[in-house]
Amino acid sequence: MLKDLVLKNRSYRGYDESVPVSRETLMEFVECARLCPSSVNRQPLKYCLVYRKEMVEKVRPLTRWARALQPMELPHPGHWPTAFIVICQDSEIDPNLSRYMKDVGIVAQTMLLAAVEQGLGGCMIGNFTAGEVSQALGLKENYHPLLVVAFGKPQEKIVLTEVPENGDTNYYRDENDVHYVPKRKLEDEVIEV
Repeated sequence: MLKDLVLKNRSYRGYDESVPVSRETLMEFVECARLCPSSVNRQPLKYCLVYRKEMVEKVRPLTRWARALQPMELPHPGHWPTAFIVICQDSEIDPNLSRYMKDVGIVAQTMLLAAVEQGLGGCMIGNFTAGEVSQALGLKENYHPLLVVAFGKPQEKIVLTEVPENGDTNYYRDENDVHYVPKRKLEDEVIEV
């Protein structure tokens, strides 16, 4: 069952904008995230829930998507996520903003797996300017955005494929806008000792 969730958990860049993601749903994702392990159990991560339409529209233009597919505009117009969770670090708990990046990855993946379990999907977005996001959301100075996670009802087809002989791992889209993600073979990922 976990492998099924992992297979469905793709970096979606197209959503059905008619399907909102509620505060309650986002709270369920944060409930899963807060139970995750934390380095030295400091638990410095905080979660800004962005689900009201006016706030979602403030965050959307501050995110930059699919750098490998430039100059394609993604998400396509009319296919934006309907919610975000901005993962922040509370510098009053620990001012070292690089120390907990592994924790950020753990909680983001956990929330995305929770989303897939509910028929939703998302995408981790690291390409944003933290100061702009802080200002748009009116965050206190001690809350530092480290990652933006988009959520919504996926509305695109993503296909996993093998990395070609030339080793190119860049994702790409075909003429039908199907998104292909090359993955290395299992035997290529294991180091035998």
